[in-house]
Amino acid sequence: MKDVMILTGAGQIGMAIARRMGHGMKIVIGDKREENARAVAKIMNEAGFDAEPVVMDLSSRQSIENLIGEAKKYGEISMLVNGAGVSPSQASIEVILKVDLYGTAVLLEEVGKVIKKGGAGVTISSQSGWRMPALTAEEDELLATTPAEELLDLPMLRKSNIGDTLHAYQIAKRCNEKRVMAEAVKWGRRGARVNGIAPGIIVTPLAIDEFNGPRGDFYKNMFANCPAGRPGTADEVANVAELLMSDRGSFITGSTFLIDGGATSSYFYGPLKPGK
Repeated sequence: MKDVMILTGAGQIGMAIARRMGHGMKIVIGDKREENARAVAKIMNEAGFDAEPVVMDLSSRQSIENLIGEAKKYGEISMLVNGAGVSPSQASIEVILKVDLYGTAVLLEEVGKVIKKGGAGVTISSQSGWRMPALTAEEDELLATTPAEELLDLPMLRKSNIGDTLHAYQIAKRCNEKRVMAEAVKWGRRGARVNGIAPGIIVTPLAIDEFNGPRGDFYKNMFANCPAGRPGTADEVANVAELLMSDRGSFITGSTFLIDGGATSSYFYGPLKPGK
């Protein structure tokens, strides 16, 4: 038996974190597309890791529970890397809320029930959650603490109150940050920690398609007018995750770290500010 890492979402960021932290562990990779999970497992196994692909749908509690059950066959779950999700250009309002908001809440809740003492988790959020106008304290608390099965019934999450898919994505990512805070309290009772990472534009195969697509000029403008002057890499996100998931981050829990090359700063106080 080994310590087990659960990796949800077979993408570049999740794989970079798993490669950084998953040595000597069993890595159970869950993705809605079996071919994606198998492809990442193959890459990792051929690099000396011990990875197992599993079909997993983040929008389904049953699927999440099945993934955790599969992981427990190999040992105690000591790490979670949640990189699963959909983007505003990929899905409808309903799907974004069901996957990115509800699914992440369920995953953090269920893993938190079984995480090993000394364990750690990270969930990948987005810079988008930082660009929404502030919510009220009551709204923040509802996003943080409402039972997962009741989240999508909140008036603020009704389709009539969501402007478009970007708004749905932003509020889902805001909810991720609030759930991390609330779940950190529960994970702490087991001697474990959980944090979030909110990346900006990170170069991945999907991102490259976006750069060369209809919104390419939007991204190029963001790169040119953020302090870093460029997009980020998956390994740079993994640098932050390594701190958060290692003993060096043992006093860090319930936090979400923005890693966007300063794009959000520029959005509020620089050349990316709307209207400039």
